[in-house]
Amino acid sequence: MPFITYLSGLLTAQMLSDDQLISGVEIHCEEKGRCPSTCHLCRRPGKEQLSPAPVLLEINRVVPLYTLIPDNDTKEAFRGALMSSYWCSGKGDVIEDWCRCDLNAFDENGLPNCSPLPQPVLRLSPSVEPSSTVVSLEWLDVQPAIGTKVSDYILQHKKVDEYTDTDLYTGESLSFADDLLSGLGTSCVAAGRSHGEVPETSLYSVIFKCLEPDGLYKFTLYAVDTRGRHSELSTVTLRTACPLVDDSKAEEIADKIYNLYNGYTSGKEQQTAYNTLMEVSVSMLFRVQHHYNSHYEKFGDFIWRSEDELGPRKAHLILRRLEKVSSHCSTLLRSAYIQSRTDTMPYLFCRSEEVRPAGMVWYNILKDTKVTCEEKMVSMLRNTYGESKGRLSSTVSPF
Repeated sequence: MPFITYLSGLLTAQMLSDDQLISGVEIHCEEKGRCPSTCHLCRRPGKEQLSPAPVLLEINRVVPLYTLIPDNDTKEAFRGALMSSYWCSGKGDVIEDWCRCDLNAFDENGLPNCSPLPQPVLRLSPSVEPSSTVVSLEWLDVQPAIGTKVSDYILQHKKVDEYTDTDLYTGESLSFADDLLSGLGTSCVAAGRSHGEVPETSLYSVIFKCLEPDGLYKFTLYAVDTRGRHSELSTVTLRTACPLVDDSKAEEIADKIYNLYNGYTSGKEQQTAYNTLMEVSVSMLFRVQHHYNSHYEKFGDFIWRSEDELGPRKAHLILRRLEKVSSHCSTLLRSAYIQSRTDTMPYLFCRSEEVRPAGMVWYNILKDTKVTCEEKMVSMLRNTYGESKGRLSSTVSPF
């Protein structure tokens, strides 16, 4: 039977029936051209006339499919099958707000796995611009309305350098519930929590306040459910902003070094120059070199004068420190002018109101934890760079 004939018959049957029309379904038939000649299923036997192409039904009200079934037993079976397929991967039954897994729905560790544990997505907080020492990360709660229950999130962070094997060294691990919300962790890391526009969706946040400037960091997050299962990992790798510099101070030091190098340099003056250049930070040393060459390069550049006045060994120890500056920051530190500024931004610091029993972590649901949040101001130190004092640009963070 052609599709259009089936629809017409169904519409006629509804009109002739004394029963109420099927809930949520409105049938409207209309000819819209003809089926292509290549479609052999559209040909009506015994007639050369091709059946018209079917038109998509217009839906005037969205209802669950199982409500369209008149038989109660069939309706309940269909409902259970749909709920199981959506929430329990078709391998268990929905009981209130959790999944009762079938006997064949257990993993190699003997844990039920019919209800999937979604992977959280870790990201930089868009409301907090990273600085040289402060970075804020956030993620949406992955606990579904029905099924698995999230007990905790584990956040690992480490600084990556040429001396670290990134696969063997996992870094420091922090439990969001036991270390951060409880306040038992380090003061350099704090937990925040806010709710999104959808009431069921929670947004968790963590702020790191003591990172090293111009450092490459790797952050890894995974969820743990109440049965001890771990989700897939989510990773963010970033480089913190360039170190803060006092450009006026760097220029003063450059003038001091020039005066020490100028003319006859005694042993005491050599030691003073060496101590001064070794005591300043690497970023300040970079700016001292920049200002020295800007003002006094005609008398010999900074490297040549340091080797001549201090000797190759001491000059090498000083200049080797400059290798620690990344290529990104070395470009910014060559700017004509650098100005420091302090920004303040609000951040919601959160603490749990209850103490979770030791050894019972897996049996607690994180979403049920009572949390008290307090808004505080966080100071963010930044550099601005420019080619002239009147045109300074904001700090560029290399991610």
